[in-house]
Amino acid sequence: MSSVDAAARPQRTASLVWRGLTRSPSGFIGACIALAVMAFAFIGPLVIDSTNPSNGDKIWTGPSAEHWLGTNHQGKDTLIKLIMGGAEPLLVGFMAAFIAVGVAAVVGSLAGYLRGPVDTVALQITDIALTIPGIVLMLVITAMYRQISATTVGIIIGLTTWPVLMRSIRAQVMSLREREFIEAAKLQNLGTLRIVFTEILPNMAGYIFINFILAINNAIYALVGMYLLGLLPSTADNWGLMIQESWATSAYKDPDAFLYIFTPLAMIIIFQIGLVTMTRSLEQALNPRLREH
Repeated sequence: MSSVDAAARPQRTASLVWRGLTRSPSGFIGACIALAVMAFAFIGPLVIDSTNPSNGDKIWTGPSAEHWLGTNHQGKDTLIKLIMGGAEPLLVGFMAAFIAVGVAAVVGSLAGYLRGPVDTVALQITDIALTIPGIVLMLVITAMYRQISATTVGIIIGLTTWPVLMRSIRAQVMSLREREFIEAAKLQNLGTLRIVFTEILPNMAGYIFINFILAINNAIYALVGMYLLGLLPSTADNWGLMIQESWATSAYKDPDAFLYIFTPLAMIIIFQIGLVTMTRSLEQALNPRLREH
């Protein structure tokens, strides 16, 4: 395969992604929903006044002209906490997904292409990693280090969720390495790393991208679960922390506290729905077997 074809592959992948999103109304709507939530979480804190003092006279009040979503158990504005609390779970989700998919792609592609001792060692490491339950590891670490940051949790999630995807990527690489364009690349003496990262992995871009999106969902759920269990420090605004505070203060018994409980859950669910809907359309666009139908 010529270098021109290799260079054109990213453009073809981007074209397929755009075509898949615009051809499917549900996929386009899903992408817009996900982008809207991201804009709310990352751009919102830049355009609002983040000052949110406590007010003992306005504890658990309902929506009003001054506080559109009411206040919490400290008399703080719920809308401001909602806006300020979105960046951390989304960043952790992206970080964990990037680590998990990155490790799986590199290890799986090299193991599947090189085979032999490299493949054996990679599979042994994967088997060991699979025996370590990620949720238990996070519980132990957070119990030992109470000041652990959400970023560290994201790293742990990423480093404990790559083995399953690695095996899938390895299997696909073992199939691709027998294709004619790989044989042509070998004849050109392109080198192992160049063949793996410029010839093989680009052919799996759709599959890897879809798993990246799914990994974001799983990481966000794991982070929120840690906050809900009270295992992470309350050092910054976070949607998971809002849910945990609602549970700890028995806010679910107070009708005026409904929005403080519901809005962070709604933001997480809406973001997940947007990503999943977008993923289905991307799968149809990027999977050659589905694209033919």
